[in-house]
Amino acid sequence: MTKVSPEFGYEVQMPAVSADVSFATNQFPTYKLGPDNQILEEVKVDKDGPSLKEVVLQETSLLTEQHKRLSVRDLASKFDKNLTAAAKLSDNAKLRDVVSLDGHVLLKKLRDALEFLRGQMAGQHKEDMGKAISMVEALAVKLTQQEGELIQEKYEVKRLATYLKQASEDAKKLVNLERSFACAEIESARAVVQRIGEALDEQEKILQTSGNQELTELMEEIQQARRIGLLHQPSKVMDMEHELRALRLQIHEKFTFSLKLQKQLTMSKWAEANKLSMYELIGPETLGSIIRVQPRSAEALDISKCSVQWYRLSSESNRRELISGANKSTYAPEPFDVGRILLVDITSNSQKAAVTTSGPVDPAAGLGTYVEMLSWKSNTEFSVVISQMNGRNYSSHSIHLFHVGKMRTKLCRGWITKARDSYSTSMQLCGFRGGGTSAAKSLFWQARKGQSFVLVFDSERDRNAAIVLARRYALDCNVVLAGPDDLASLYI
Repeated sequence: MTKVSPEFGYEVQMPAVSADVSFATNQFPTYKLGPDNQILEEVKVDKDGPSLKEVVLQETSLLTEQHKRLSVRDLASKFDKNLTAAAKLSDNAKLRDVVSLDGHVLLKKLRDALEFLRGQMAGQHKEDMGKAISMVEALAVKLTQQEGELIQEKYEVKRLATYLKQASEDAKKLVNLERSFACAEIESARAVVQRIGEALDEQEKILQTSGNQELTELMEEIQQARRIGLLHQPSKVMDMEHELRALRLQIHEKFTFSLKLQKQLTMSKWAEANKLSMYELIGPETLGSIIRVQPRSAEALDISKCSVQWYRLSSESNRRELISGANKSTYAPEPFDVGRILLVDITSNSQKAAVTTSGPVDPAAGLGTYVEMLSWKSNTEFSVVISQMNGRNYSSHSIHLFHVGKMRTKLCRGWITKARDSYSTSMQLCGFRGGGTSAAKSLFWQARKGQSFVLVFDSERDRNAAIVLARRYALDCNVVLAGPDDLASLYI
């Protein structure tokens, strides 16, 4: 550096400082110069930059928009390019840092030289030197401010480089994962295509083999038909067809006649057994009546001293079906007994006797028409009187209404509902089997487990119609209504 002597009488022309320049501070920063003109002052980092969360959100939004039009492989290449750019920015920041340090050293030396000159000058030159020193200090402040901005930029570049490096690694992992998934799907697709091809080849072979076999059989049938057509005239074929029809009709008539003979034999056998029995059944053997057991001879014991059990017999076989609860000397047939033979076992001491009805129970006259008329309604009401409730006699004899609907049954009196329930497997409905003079008008109804009623209708027709309607509606709901222990017999 050139040394200026105060003896020379020239004025130092200082560059003018613009009035528009504003500085953050008017103090000259203090530096300590170490060996080789190194600045030893610790640089303070500005921590008021944007947060990492904001940077991550901004980058995430950009990546989401790019993901709509870029594949995973392109995304990975973009990350690699950004990572390279960030590394270059970091290198540039290092170079600028070195340049900044050199500028501080030069300003420090310039200020020391100006201070030295100002000490040797006097008058107007000394003031000019003071202005020059102020300008140098202003430049040092500006340089310090730029250095802070450079440090903040360097900090952001490092964070961005770290984030991009991590994102590049994640993208590479994602590419490898997608590649492995794609390879696995390709191998699976190849295996499926191979299996389909093998199955198609096998099916084609089978079709060829079966086609040849069917073609051979068809040709043989055609040849046989031709031989038959040549051997027989059309008139003879028609005569043979008429003979076959006549034989079929004869076979059907003989089969029907054999069934009637079997029924008659069964009836005659039970009639012979009834003649030998000491007991007999009295009463119309039709639906809506009451059948009673009474002694036929004086040798028979009183029926009240014997145990009684009623059964159903199929008209085609002698198989017995127990009627649960029918253990009284009287029994009122219900709709399920129509077309069945009723048998009753009488046991006294060690003796046992059996007696049956003379034939199957006949249906009630006009019941089918009455039920069809009622089925047009969505809900049918019957006037009833409660005889028993939950196995105990019911003291009140007030009139109730028994509703039989397409989905449920209900028993009520005015606005008071005694019971109401939808058709279910726990519901039971059958004729009353406990005997008595009103058995033909009585119905046993269990709405649910633990709640049962014995209802007495106005007539036998209403009682039987209620049973038929309820069972029909329940069957529409996939529920079979029967009496206690009758469910197994209904499926036979």
